[in-house]
Amino acid sequence: MMSCFSRSALMFGAAGMALSLVFSLPAAAKVLAKVDGAEITDDDVKLALDDIGATLPQQLQGAEKEAYVVDYLIDMKLVAKKAAADKLGDDPEFTRRLTYMRERALMETLFGKLSKDSATDAALKEVYDQAAKTQKPEPEVKARHILVPTEAEAKMALKRVRDGEDFAKVATEVSKDPGSQGGDLGWFTKEQMVPEFADAAFSMTPNQISEPVKSQFGWHIIKVEDKREKTFPKFEEVKDQVTQYVVQRAQQDVIMKLRSAAKIERTTPEAPKK
Repeated sequence: MMSCFSRSALMFGAAGMALSLVFSLPAAAKVLAKVDGAEITDDDVKLALDDIGATLPQQLQGAEKEAYVVDYLIDMKLVAKKAAADKLGDDPEFTRRLTYMRERALMETLFGKLSKDSATDAALKEVYDQAAKTQKPEPEVKARHILVPTEAEAKMALKRVRDGEDFAKVATEVSKDPGSQGGDLGWFTKEQMVPEFADAAFSMTPNQISEPVKSQFGWHIIKVEDKREKTFPKFEEVKDQVTQYVVQRAQQDVIMKLRSAAKIERTTPEAPKK
């Protein structure tokens, strides 16, 4: 069992965190402990994990993690009971904090409901299909390059490659681009590269090696490995991003409607628009 100090430190560290969503206990809730007759159930553990789970030591797993959280809940009930006996619940600061946490819990509950209601398969597919229609196929190139400071060094690297040395090996030995191993740039579209580099790369054919190309970064030797048309990703590949977009849009719509119907008076400037 974790020390009382460790559990207490965790409890005080979690005190400033927002209250998690509160649900009524199902009839089948399993009682794991009692504190002066007050039950601690497996549903209480789940609720606590939603709140403090990210702060727990990673090595805690399975039954050990559950035991730790049960101890945390025991300590919380005992300390809360002592605080109530000391009339700390009547303190104005406590009342303000409780109001804040209740309102945040209500907001999260509403947002959770919105997430379930808005992120239907039909809604996700509609957003995906609309985005796919606006995305036209775009040429992509897969290439490697060697980047050096001077034209003379570029010519020396080009000679080594044309004499039969492996392009990736030469790039590893002489290229000054730390972001590409063996000069590998992967797949890219034309607008992702500086104009001089892009113009050269997209005018080449697969397996072709360029003459030295000058850009603002130095001198490049480019090897185009492949070319293709970039197509819109499949629905399954972007479903998580689409879901996030649909949920955020639904939440924002509700917020804007509520704001438009409310009388809001500020005594401080609004935050700058992003």
